[in-house]
Amino acid sequence: MKAAIGDRLIVESAHDHEPRRVGVITQLRHDDGSPPYVVHWMDSEHETLVYPGPDAHVVSKQEREAALPPM
Repeated sequence: MKAAIGDRLIVESAHDHEPRRVGVITQLRHDDGSPPYVVHWMDSEHETLVYPGPDAHVVSKQEREAALPPM
C-alpha cells in the first residue's frame, strides 16, 4: 500500500450495522508512501497513527477527481 498526503484512507466495516471509516492522510512516516500514516478521521476529527490492515484501502486525489461527473 502506498499513499500521498491528501489521499483518503478508507477502512471498511466488519459489520453491516457499522459505517466504514474515512480519513485524510495528513503525514507520511516514510518517503516512499508506505505505512504507517497519520490520519485525520472525518467522523471524529481525531488524528491517529495508523498501520492499515487488510480491510483498508487508499483512494488518491486523482481517483476521486476522475470519479466526479464533468461540469
